[in-house]
Amino acid sequence: MKALVLTEYKKLEMQEVPKPMIASPTQVLVRIKAAAICGSDVHGYDGSTGRRKPPVIMGHEGSGIIEEVGSMVSHFKVGDRVTFDSTIYCGTCSYCREGLFNLCDNRRVLGVSCDEYKQDGIFAEYTLIEERVLFHLPEGLDFVQAAMTEPAGVAAHAISLSRPRLGDDVAVVGSGLIGLLLIKLLRTVTSGKILAIEMDANRRKKALEVGADAALDPNDPELPGHVKRLCGGDLLPLVYEAVGASEPINTAISLVRKGGTVVLVGNIRPTIELPLQSVVTRQIKLQGSCAINGEYPAVLKLMADGKLQIEDIISKVAPLSEGPLWFEKLYNREDNLLKVVLVP
Repeated sequence: MKALVLTEYKKLEMQEVPKPMIASPTQVLVRIKAAAICGSDVHGYDGSTGRRKPPVIMGHEGSGIIEEVGSMVSHFKVGDRVTFDSTIYCGTCSYCREGLFNLCDNRRVLGVSCDEYKQDGIFAEYTLIEERVLFHLPEGLDFVQAAMTEPAGVAAHAISLSRPRLGDDVAVVGSGLIGLLLIKLLRTVTSGKILAIEMDANRRKKALEVGADAALDPNDPELPGHVKRLCGGDLLPLVYEAVGASEPINTAISLVRKGGTVVLVGNIRPTIELPLQSVVTRQIKLQGSCAINGEYPAVLKLMADGKLQIEDIISKVAPLSEGPLWFEKLYNREDNLLKVVLVP
């Protein structure tokens, strides 16, 4: 089969590789119909994350059609249209037994190659998926739309961990793809103001288009004052941070009121500088959010019902063979791209 392989950092090649064969009775063979490029793939492209060590087939946001099933697969059949969670959990560790599958001690992520393991992903014609992470596609949801289920699930999981009350004002720091999905989903759960905090003017504009009530520049020295004026004279009870670096996290902390919560969703830096005294003396809660844990059915229903529109954040659908070109554009932040979906 053909696959897009990261052969060395910042070098992707279309190669002929062996078609995967079912090795476990609980696996299915999926013919990939759409595979989206995640921001983590772009950050792994140059080796900066340490989680895409070459050679590896990256990719974990996708959908396809089942072409073969293992002997113990009971809820799926050949021909089913499916999407899948990116996290492969073991099902037997203490966290899995508690239902915390995203925290599995033995978790693997599709398209990741790190010190602990290598798990080829979906930038290929075929891939093997465990039945326990498969989901049927609703009628009317096409493969390209379905490839957005994983990032939408990430945003939904963050909201599930610290959900605003009806009428709460909230902010989202970072208006990349996850930030925009957070704004879209928050619009379904609060009637309060949703503020987007973003450096890039084009992304601030996009945040307004997808549902933010205001879009503010984090470099504005009057930012806390603007937030107070917009939100009844106080800072915010809840802020979501969707970048994962020191400056945006510190911005998020500066905008939350005493006793408030900052949900940390972004993850592009392994360490940050933290304003510890501000966190401690104002009794701020920092809530980490890891991947997805059961949000797929809700997200699929929202998309199928038209309550979560995702077409406006898909920038390009392109053949898998053009993957190197679009990775380079995303890496260099060209053309204000948000999400590129590759089609094998």
